[in-house]
Amino acid sequence: MSDDLADKAPKFVDAEKQVDAHTVGVQEMTEVGLQGEPLERKLKSRHIQMISIGGVIGTGLFLGTATALAAGGPLGLLLGYATMGSITYSVMICLGEMISHLPIPGGHISLASRFVDPAFSFMLGWNYWYNWTIVLPAELNAAAVLISYWNDSINPAVWITVTLIVAVAINFTGTRAYGETEFWFAIIKVLTITGLIILGIVLTAGGGPEGHSIGFQYWRNPGPFTQYLGIGGSTGRFLGYWACLIKAAFSYIGTEIVAIAAGEAKNPKKTIPKAIKRVYIRILLFYILGVFIIGLLVASNDPKLESNGSTAAGSPFVIAISNAGIKGLPGLINACLLTSAWSAASSDLYTSSRALYGLAANGNAPKIFTRVNSWGLPYVAVGVGAAFALLSYMSAGTAKAGEVFGWFANMTSVCGLITWGGIFWVYIRFYNGVKRQGVDRNTFTFRAPLQPYLSYYGLIFTCIILFFNGWSVFVHIDGHFDHATFWTSYIPIILLPFTYFGYRFAHKVKTVKYDDMDFFSGSRDTEEDEEDEPRGFIQKAWAAIM
Repeated sequence: MSDDLADKAPKFVDAEKQVDAHTVGVQEMTEVGLQGEPLERKLKSRHIQMISIGGVIGTGLFLGTATALAAGGPLGLLLGYATMGSITYSVMICLGEMISHLPIPGGHISLASRFVDPAFSFMLGWNYWYNWTIVLPAELNAAAVLISYWNDSINPAVWITVTLIVAVAINFTGTRAYGETEFWFAIIKVLTITGLIILGIVLTAGGGPEGHSIGFQYWRNPGPFTQYLGIGGSTGRFLGYWACLIKAAFSYIGTEIVAIAAGEAKNPKKTIPKAIKRVYIRILLFYILGVFIIGLLVASNDPKLESNGSTAAGSPFVIAISNAGIKGLPGLINACLLTSAWSAASSDLYTSSRALYGLAANGNAPKIFTRVNSWGLPYVAVGVGAAFALLSYMSAGTAKAGEVFGWFANMTSVCGLITWGGIFWVYIRFYNGVKRQGVDRNTFTFRAPLQPYLSYYGLIFTCIILFFNGWSVFVHIDGHFDHATFWTSYIPIILLPFTYFGYRFAHKVKTVKYDDMDFFSGSRDTEEDEEDEPRGFIQKAWAAIM
């Protein structure tokens, strides 16, 4: 059956009475306690795999590692990203077990209502919506900065408009268009980081134009750690490591997007576990190996690490390439980073619209946001996200307006960590409920290993990171206290109890009892769209990694 015919065919068929997929979707929404019109399942296995990869590889790896290397040194950088990688793996396997078993619209937002209480879903959902709604205009600004690498004489508002049109066009074309573009954008990301890692190995081994072998010389001089802000001894080295860990935390945020996409995935009981099981490979291959190579290529005291801005010139890989005397590549890398920014903008709009849809489906936002068109696109929710994207023009206006928008954008990183903490808590409740009701986890399509230990590890460590995420304002030795950084680091955390308890008392909701938890409504048991298994060595190797 062709893809077009398969998509038009009913997903489930009654033995005596044929009903269309839309009607079945409405019935399923009712069964799982959600309101509104259903989304359609358009995302194939390859789309889900690449959406998962796209969430892992971002500009944080290409650009954010520069300031992290300067702050912590090569070993501090490696340890910081490795520590945060373990937390990323923990949150993804927790999410993977729940979502592959219950691939319902709204992802963790809907699961929070089912396994904690509606107040927690309200708090987590609006926090998540704010995160991705405000990140979108920030990514539009990043795209404008990247383009200015070639031509800085044109007003950034022009490039913001172009990128916004691309993101809106992709999302209004439909879920399949989003999945397809994200597939190709992710391939560019994979090829870029793979090529840079290989080039980095070659340069380290002395394969550059000058034939000079770098080896571990920068680990010896200036050394494996830096003394953060000149603070001496082990305290300065630990603070450098912690600075790297905080930057790594913000780089990894976004890996959970696959949970939101699960509600529109074909055969999620196969595709989601496949994506989750390979997360650790991507973390090791792209992030851990990537930052290790970066630590070999560039000295932590290289002044270019903190002076080249937000274009490709600020990437440690480009700095190493320039130091080696290779010309031409920085422009190509900047083009690849630009596609990464376009991908991020498209993904941000998709995620914010589905988060708003999930809020409305759970009764925590006006029901109008669950409206979908004939091909299952929540067009009202997408329109709201596109409208908020206009905030990006604030940075192209007066300096004060840009500064104010920067404050709002900085808070999104904290919101991302709050989401992770919420996911860990939802899973702990889920795990305890399964145990109380005697449900056999071996019957699930994916069973998270080392539980409940990894969920508690992730929750505790995430809370520690949230508590100390604004720590840098307290250690500046010049006595200057950065009020803006302090408030943007802690306002989202301060607002949490107000949103949670305000909703809880206003609606008089109670925590869901373990015995009352529903582990079966919304669990799809019907195979929907089988895809060909990989054949040959190359296809199997690609499938194993991707």
